[in-house]
Order: sequence, then C-alpha cells, then structure tokens
Amino acid sequence: MSALTAPGPPSPERIALVLFNLGAPDAPEAVGPFLRNLFLDPAILRVPFFIRPFLGRFIARRREPAARENYALLGGRSPLLELTERQAQALTAALQARRAEATFRAFIAMRYWHPLTGEAAAALRAWKPDRIVLLPLYPQFSSTTTGSSLALWQREAARRGIAVPVHTLCCWPDAPGFIAASARLIAESWRKARATAGSAARLRLLFSAHGLPEKIIAAGDPYVAHVTRTAEALVAFLEAGPLAAEAPLEWRISYQSRATPEKWIEPSTEEEIACAAAEGVGLVVMPVAFVSEHSETLVELDIEYGKQARAAGLPVYERVPAQNDDPAFIDALAGLVESALARGPGLASHTGERICPPDRTDCPCRAFPSGAMP
Repeated sequence: MSALTAPGPPSPERIALVLFNLGAPDAPEAVGPFLRNLFLDPAILRVPFFIRPFLGRFIARRREPAARENYALLGGRSPLLELTERQAQALTAALQARRAEATFRAFIAMRYWHPLTGEAAAALRAWKPDRIVLLPLYPQFSSTTTGSSLALWQREAARRGIAVPVHTLCCWPDAPGFIAASARLIAESWRKARATAGSAARLRLLFSAHGLPEKIIAAGDPYVAHVTRTAEALVAFLEAGPLAAEAPLEWRISYQSRATPEKWIEPSTEEEIACAAAEGVGLVVMPVAFVSEHSETLVELDIEYGKQARAAGLPVYERVPAQNDDPAFIDALAGLVESALARGPGLASHTGERICPPDRTDCPCRAFPSGAMP
C-alpha cells in the first residue's frame, strides 16, 4: 500500500484590481475617435437617443482642431496612460508587500480610449481571479465618470461571464490617506508661492475641478457635494497641521473645461483668476478632481490659465502637482483596497456607507442604504 501524499500549500488567492479612468489620445490620429467616444456616451451627452449620434459627432468635430492643438503641446499624446500604468504597478507592489498570501494584478479600464473597458474585462477573465476590486481613479463620484465606467464594466463583465465576488469602491472624496497625501503636495506649493509673493501677500487656495453641465447636478448628481467634501477636508487638515501658521486659509472652489454650449456649474476657474487679480491675491491652484497629469492640468491649468494669470498681473500663480504615483498617495489607494476587501463584496464609499446628501438621487448607494449590495 503506497503512502498518502501530503497536500501541498494552498494556491495564493488571486485578486484582480480594475482601475478606471477616462482615457486620452495616445497619438494625433486618436483625438477624433476619442472625442466621438466621449460625446456619444449617454452619461455625458444627455439628449434623446435619436439625436445623440448626430449631435455627439458634431460636437466632436467642432472640438477636434482645438484638442489637436492642445495635445500637440504635449508631444501629440497624453501622458495619462503611462501615469496610470505607473500607478497600477506601484499599487500592485504595495498590496503585494502588505498581503504576501495573495497575488494581485491590476487591469486598466479606460472609458473612451485604449485600453478600453472591454479589453480589460477580456484580460481579467483570462487571468481567472478569485475576487475583483473595482477602483475608480475619480475620488468624487459623478454619474458622468464613475457611474458611466461602472455601468460599462457591468455590461462587459456580463458578456464574458465573469462571475466572482466583486468589491466596488464608488468614491473616496475625503479618505484620510488621500487627504493627507494631497495636503502635503498643497503645502509644498503653498510654501513656494509664499516665498515668491512675500510674507505680507494675500494667498488663496483655489480648488479647480472639471466642470459639468448644470442640468446634471440639478438632476441629482452628487459631484459638487463630493468636491466640496474634498476641499473642506483638505483645508481642515492643512489648518490643523502643515499650514497651521497660515490659518485661517483663504480658499474657493471653481470649475474648468467647459465642453458644450449649455450652462455649466460655476464659478469658472477663469472667473476666479480674474477675481483674484482684481483683489491683488495670489493663487495656489489645486486640481482637486484629478489624480494624474493630463491635458486639463498640463495645458489648461499650466499654459492657458497660467498665461491668463500673468496677463492679469497676479502676484503669484502656483499649480499643485497631481498625485500621480506619489508613494503616500499609492499607500492611500492600497488602504482603500484593503478596506474594500475587508468589508466583503458589494458597493460602498470609502466609509462603507452612503455619504451623499439625501437629495442626491444619482448616488449609487441610493438603493442600498447600508452601502452593501446583495
């Protein structure tokens, strides 16, 4: 009778991370298709379905020449994918160091350009994970960003028969690690601005977020409430720590990147620059809704608004860098993933509960008050 073979060690659990982002053109010829994908998304262009194909393509054609000029300033392509890949690599390494008993792999799912969500879903299915964590790289929830990305993921995952436990982080606008990492970057830029402007000069912290049509917010989107939540948390952290000597801080929120002729949320970043110039106030501008450098930061904030600030005679105009793969930011993301895994499958904010005001009907937690999905 042969001896029984001792069982080997269990296979490490395979955990897939899906990182959602907008996507951006990777070559001049990609600008047109990228814009068409963007403006044909019903979450973006909210018009009757039979109008959207015509109006979306019309808007894309109208915007393509200016967009090509912007990307030409960046060498013809956006750095967004490369920066997201760096974030994915750093996050995977951080999680692997924390949980050696598991195997992590990150998949990037861009909404409007490659690697598209369907490509990420196909690669994930081939890897055969045991669990999935969906992590939008949008700190604040909007139906136009995270909502659109999650809806498309659900369709693509269903098409491919992906049926394993899913942990979904819908938003993290004031997650402590994110706030601490971002506040450090703000404090560094504030000190540079202070050194330039002098100790007696007035400085204002301007949180610039990507804008949205006003009607989307009026329909129940929580984005503005989340942006405000982020700004308030950052100011509180700065006043209690890195910039305590400067408290109380002057600060405001503005919105940039208007893309359609309808009325958008206000005030605009251009208006706030003009206001600061009229008051003789220097600006430290924080891209509060972006965690990677791309055209809205490198071209719009740095070049276009920087030129406006200089022409208007601002005492100083200092732009806070995006988080990119800053180690403290990556550590914060790793903490968010671990918390999502510990909570179990379902959808929730970083707190595990709904954080949207009661009137925000586009909150993804609205059907599940506890934040958990069945």
